[in-house]
Order: sequence, then structure tokens, then C-alpha cells
Amino acid sequence: MEKAMKPIYGGQAVVEGVMFAGRKHSVTAIRRKDKSIEYFHLPRKAHPTLTALKKIPFIRGIVAILEASANGAKHFQFASDRYELDPKETAQIAEKKESSKLSLVVSVAVVGILSFLFGKFLFTMIPAFLANFTKPIFPSKMAQIFVEGAFKLLLLLLYIYSISLTPLVKRVFQYHGAEHKVINAFENGMPLTVENVQRQSRLHYRCGSSFILFTVIVSVFVYMFVPVDPLWVRIVNRLALIPVVLGISFEVLQLTNRLRDVPVLRWLGYPGLWLQLLTTKEPTDDQVEVAIASFEQLLQLEEQETTAVR
Repeated sequence: MEKAMKPIYGGQAVVEGVMFAGRKHSVTAIRRKDKSIEYFHLPRKAHPTLTALKKIPFIRGIVAILEASANGAKHFQFASDRYELDPKETAQIAEKKESSKLSLVVSVAVVGILSFLFGKFLFTMIPAFLANFTKPIFPSKMAQIFVEGAFKLLLLLLYIYSISLTPLVKRVFQYHGAEHKVINAFENGMPLTVENVQRQSRLHYRCGSSFILFTVIVSVFVYMFVPVDPLWVRIVNRLALIPVVLGISFEVLQLTNRLRDVPVLRWLGYPGLWLQLLTTKEPTDDQVEVAIASFEQLLQLEEQETTAVR
């Protein structure tokens, strides 16, 4: 019961660091070239319209995803700008950017959302085109839907595997593993020491990687209700159904997280966990230390917020 009452925190790996988000704040910690840890903090401002939409099933998932894309892009931009720089250069760069800070934050948020949507369009349209070419072999509607889903899954796996071969992305995936380990340690009620965190699993049911895989699975069932011919109709309804697929997939992700401690039913989240074997890597102690620092900074800010309200 105590475990279920813990606040829910999300996170994201960034270049040489980890971002964690709570109800009121989001914090990134990165490792600088001189081995010091630097923090980036953004308050999470509540918008009445978004708050209302987050209470509506299926709609709340789309809002949460777009908000996470915008917020995550800001933190990723901070990490990308800072991790390679000599800390002595930081002050000069900060002075140059301070005058246009608001416009920079807004533009980065917009780019983050557009990048997510563009990627989703590509991973939706390309499998549809490829499946259409197999019609002489798989002419039925049901076969076309499953072939399209297979192409989508194959494209996703090839993409993740290929980028994981680059040194930079491999380190990001290690920080992704560190992020999960910290969350697992916290949710299991363990003190956040490097030793305790390293003993945790690098997989987690609420991971965005699991969500991406669920969109592939959910799309197969959703597409059964719409035509696949002609090709232009297929493309149009696939694009139109992106919000539907995202909304349902988010609810499935939440459901698997609630059922992860229920025997037999916990297997519903296993496909997402299997994908995380590609998107996470075992972190070093140094990387876990950064993840712990980020999470503890967030907890401190969230506690201060709670105390101020009281």
C-alpha cells in the first residue's frame, strides 16, 4: 500500500545526464567536462485548459505526450549546448543568450513537438507504402494490416539498433538505464545510494519506449475498422488516426503499469520491457551518480513547493 501511494515521477535521458519531472518542477543534471555536475531547472506551470484535458481518458495521453515532447526538448537542448563546453565558457554564453531566453525556450519547445509529430508521420506512412507493395502476395485486408504492422515494428527495431551503435547514443541509453534504476529504487523505498540504485533493474513499465511499442500493437487493431484501399485513403486514415492510436496506447501503458504487480497479468507489459533491452544500457557508477543528483534536486524542489503551500 505504501508503494502505491508514492508520487509518480517521470524522466528522460539527455546528453551526459538525466532529466526528472514532478508535478511542479523538472530538473536536469549533466556531467561537465571538468567532472562537475550542473543543473537546469524549469518550473512546470499549470495551464487551466491543459489541466482539464488531462482528466479526460484518451485525450489526456495526447496532451501528456505533446507536453513531454516540448518540455523534454528544452532539457535536451540545455544538455547538448553545455556538456562539451569548458565550464569557463559558460558565463560568456549565458550572457549572450539571456536577452533572448524566452524566445529560445518557446522555439525549442515548438521544435520538440514538431520533431515528435514528424517522426510519427514517417513511422506511420512508410510502413503503409511498403505494405501496399506486397498486395500481390498478401491481398486481403487483414493480411495487409498485419504486414503493415510487421513493417512498422521492423522499421522501429532497425532504427533503434542502428542509432544505438553510435557512441553518443550509447551513452544516452546508459543514462536512460540510470534513470530507470533511480525510479525503481525510489519506488521500492530504498535509499538512493549508487550501490542500491545499481542493484535495480534498468527496465520500467512506464517507459516511453514501451509506449512506442504499444502504438505499433494498438495500430494493428485500430486499422481493422478502416479501409486499406485505395492507397490514398489508407494514407489519409492512417494520419487521421494518429491521435486515436496515441490516446489508446497511453491508456494501455497506464494499465500495464497498474497491473505490473498482479500475477499473470503483469505479462501485458513484457513487450515494452523487451524493447527497453535495446533502448537502455547498464550505466556506470558515475552515470548513476548524476541520475541520483538530478532526482534528489527534484525531490528537494517538490518538497519546498509542498511546504510553501502549507
